[in-house]
Amino acid sequence: IGTGATGVQTIPEVAKTVGHLTVFQRSPNYCAPLHNSPIDVGTQAEIKDSYPEIFKKCARSHGAFMHEADPRYALEVSEEDRQAFYEQRYSEPGFGIWMGNFRDIFVNQEANDTISEFVKRKIRERVTDPDVAEKLIPRDHGFGTRRVPLETNYYEAYNQDNVLLVDIKNTPIERITSTGLRCGGKDFQFDMIIYATGFDAVTGGFDKIDIRGLGGLRLKDKWKNGPRTYLGLQIEGFPNMLTLVGPHNAASFCNIPRCIEQNVEWVAKLLAYIREHNFTRIVPTLDAEDEWTEHVHDTASKLLFTKVDSWFTGINSNIVGKDQRTSLLYAGGAPTYKEKCDEAAVNDYTGFVLQ
Repeated sequence: IGTGATGVQTIPEVAKTVGHLTVFQRSPNYCAPLHNSPIDVGTQAEIKDSYPEIFKKCARSHGAFMHEADPRYALEVSEEDRQAFYEQRYSEPGFGIWMGNFRDIFVNQEANDTISEFVKRKIRERVTDPDVAEKLIPRDHGFGTRRVPLETNYYEAYNQDNVLLVDIKNTPIERITSTGLRCGGKDFQFDMIIYATGFDAVTGGFDKIDIRGLGGLRLKDKWKNGPRTYLGLQIEGFPNMLTLVGPHNAASFCNIPRCIEQNVEWVAKLLAYIREHNFTRIVPTLDAEDEWTEHVHDTASKLLFTKVDSWFTGINSNIVGKDQRTSLLYAGGAPTYKEKCDEAAVNDYTGFVLQ
């Protein structure tokens, strides 16, 4: 049950060995080939020798990946060159087709339509049954405006005789039964049900803990209309609580291993500063929190993903109360985020009250 990142990775592997696999899909995604392959000893040594340059390149890129956006606009190149570029990106490993694409595909709907149509064509080419292919094509968002799952033979799995796709938007799951589940008036019998139904991203971990600040204020109540933070690292009214990889933090919207390193190094220097000056408490001002939250909203407002219901915008139809769009992620890019954090630090942690 589910065809997000977990389902997309699980389905092709399960389909290799089971007698029969039924996939219950609510919302299709635009998926792109991962192109993973074994790494021999020589190649691995070359990669390790290149770590310093790789890390420098990641630090310069918007998403902290090796991929950098193409400086051209999708609509300024010829149709032939555009399709050739998409083919090249589609054949390369990793997030290149998402993070290394034309610079305007996330801000210009017409530009986004060109890459969306390209990926739709690829799905139709890879899935032999036209009806199944159409079920696997998203209709409610453009390519890259929701997280792009990377896959290995995901679409080809649906060409196997032992794999069935069920669209639960048309025939919803009614209930789980003792032998499987009931869907669309039909009983399905299974030996096992795999729940690939996702999780409550970004704020879910905070919601599950009864975090309380000054005066007993519950964090969940403060964030009932959307998160409010300063630098995505602290919350006014909640002294000494630091939120690594939380909302409004670039680490929630980039290559996390690289971006969390920036978070941790910044916090480590902050703690050293606090000890050096004999402070015992740090909390952001309300003005700093308001300004940062507004900056997060303004930065995201330019992007097409703000018009789409997804965990990027705080929507999770599996969770009660997660039905209003808000800005969860810092979309200004990893380099800009680091600059703003460093700027606060070199100015004696401007925006914070230290006591």
